[in-house]
Amino acid sequence: MMKRQDFSRKIIKILMDKPAISFPEIVERIDAQNGSKYAINRSMRGLEEAGLIEHISSPQSQYARLTKEGKKKAHSIKLEGENTLVDTTWDGYWRIILLDLPEERKSEREALRYLLKKAGFICIKNSVWISMYPYEHLFTNIKKDLGLTTEMVIIVTDKIDKISEEIFLENLKK
Repeated sequence: MMKRQDFSRKIIKILMDKPAISFPEIVERIDAQNGSKYAINRSMRGLEEAGLIEHISSPQSQYARLTKEGKKKAHSIKLEGENTLVDTTWDGYWRIILLDLPEERKSEREALRYLLKKAGFICIKNSVWISMYPYEHLFTNIKKDLGLTTEMVIIVTDKIDKISEEIFLENLKK
């Protein structure tokens, strides 16, 4: 039998695919893999209490959807999965992310820094992150999901100055 945390991760992964999914459909999709309905429902309550999912009622059914915090967690899970590893051979393009979140959004800023580090980005200046890996699509989705219209800029380029390149490569070795 799966642990509660495994159910929570599965629920978040299921909810990543659609804006909202009915509770019975979530239970059905997990229960087909020998899960306990009681444990699944407990996990869903735990996710709701943690602010990762929200409960929506309609006359036909009960639905769950990811909250803003839930979407952050989903992106983090996506980066941890073995099957989501990107090609680590360099394609000649640098991915540069400029991140500028004010102090009152510190927790959001820290969560984004964590995701950038998980994706292999290195901070070369206070709010400038750089990577050789093609994660720009993931961060474009994060930008859209979190409404970071002006707070995050994503640049893909084949040219950076030699000094910045050396700083990046030196930090990569650490």
